[in-house]
Amino acid sequence: MAQITDKTKDEVKEVVFDFFAEECEMEIDEISEDSNIISDLDGDSLMFLELIEIFKKKYNLNIELKTIGKYAVKNPVQTIGELIDMQLLIIEHENNILEIE
Repeated sequence: MAQITDKTKDEVKEVVFDFFAEECEMEIDEISEDSNIISDLDGDSLMFLELIEIFKKKYNLNIELKTIGKYAVKNPVQTIGELIDMQLLIIEHENNILEIE
């Protein structure tokens, strides 16, 4: 489990915004933390999986996709801000994410 710092928060936000700007062929300033991933950005679940893989490599995470899936069913993500928050929880708690309330 990693300690979340301001630097980590900034890195995660930057990666998420860059990823969606590139994948959705948009300018970064067209995306906000309130942007709805599906209705505003035409995002999909495959993008979410790609992002998870990026973060798994970047932070050397030991987490199974099924664990993330179980967490996401109980805590669905709709906006970029919610996605950033979930990713920070994944980095911090890895496979223990299901144990947090």
